Amino acid sequence: MPQPTSKARLVITALFVDHQTPTEVAARYGIHRAWVYKLKARYEAEGETALEPRSRRPKTSPGALTPEVVDLIVGIRKELTDAGLDAGPETISWHLEHHHGHQVARSTISRHVTKAGLVTPEPKKRPKSSYIRFQASMPNETWQSDFTHYRLTRPGSRPGTDVEIISWLDDCTRYALHVSAHARITTTIVKATFRETAGQHGIPASTLTDNGMVYTVRLAGIGRQGGRNGFEQQLRDWNVVQKNSRPNHPTTCGKAERFQQTMKKWLRAQPVQPSTIAELQALLDLLADEYNHRRPHRSLPHRATPATLYDSMPKALPGPTTDPVTHDRIRHDRVDKAGSVTLRHNSRLHHIGIGRTHAGTCVILLIQDRDIRVVHAATGELLRELVLDPNRDYQPTSAPKGPTRKTPK
Repeated sequence: MPQPTSKARLVITALFVDHQTPTEVAARYGIHRAWVYKLKARYEAEGETALEPRSRRPKTSPGALTPEVVDLIVGIRKELTDAGLDAGPETISWHLEHHHGHQVARSTISRHVTKAGLVTPEPKKRPKSSYIRFQASMPNETWQSDFTHYRLTRPGSRPGTDVEIISWLDDCTRYALHVSAHARITTTIVKATFRETAGQHGIPASTLTDNGMVYTVRLAGIGRQGGRNGFEQQLRDWNVVQKNSRPNHPTTCGKAERFQQTMKKWLRAQPVQPSTIAELQALLDLLADEYNHRRPHRSLPHRATPATLYDSMPKALPGPTTDPVTHDRIRHDRVDKAGSVTLRHNSRLHHIGIGRTHAGTCVILLIQDRDIRVVHAATGELLRELVLDPNRDYQPTSAPKGPTRKTPK
């Protein structure tokens, strides 16, 4: 079957066979005259080769990453993977920005790690848009808990005893409040770990778990008759609301499930596997410290660490309170070029001065009626604390106006 004639060949034929001028050829085929002259010169220099399709790739790419940055991306990916930590494009981007001073798009990182053969293809998963996302608005508003299995290792890398690990996770900030290993998880252990965690971090307003018998007996005969286990009675004594997922709906406790996946991945990556519960507990303590204080979390604003948000935000309290009702809010904002953020109070918009040095900084506003605290979203640093004056539009800082004057010597 004959190949279709390209427009370039038609142009060359019109020029050298029909002896038409470049102006006539451009008008005949509806093309720019400059392209006709360019094709004519290329044909005179290269002959038939000039008519073959050519790559449109630019000769230079000023925005392309340097080989050093590409090697850095691959190195970070391998280092995180070997350590059993999350090594996705968002995490690599966080490390590049905070530890190496490079800002690289996630799509660019994904392209380079795929090109380097570091991505294992996975079957198509259910789209994230199909899930109903929920999250507590304050720390200690909801604690999630679950337990999982982990097998110890005997000398000679032989499989050892199967033990269980229980975790308590803050729903709002993903802070790992408690992680401990036991021979078997019982209701007594659930109650004891809950009391220990509450003694360290305060009593939560509610808990969220699955329907395991160690957490609830509501689906058992004694539960349907109004009975409770020791953990349920403890929650009732402290006015803590108990929430349980529906049977066969594990995504309701998805944050605890995802933490267990991260935990097991990290444990399996350790060069020396634990042979006793004490050795396993030592590894879990290291994991909790890394997870809470140094590992950037993809689900948190600006990939902050769980400890950053947990320590900087006000904590929810359990049960009814005798304190007067207040209007509590949490807002995420960015400091504008003038160094301020806006806040609506009593149907009126107010501007809160933070300082031009913080322009572009992402912040969290913790609001309780007119008491306001502004903290850095990524570091948790307190940038400003004030009581809103409802009679003023602009809430000035205490810094003096104008440039700093040098004192004469």
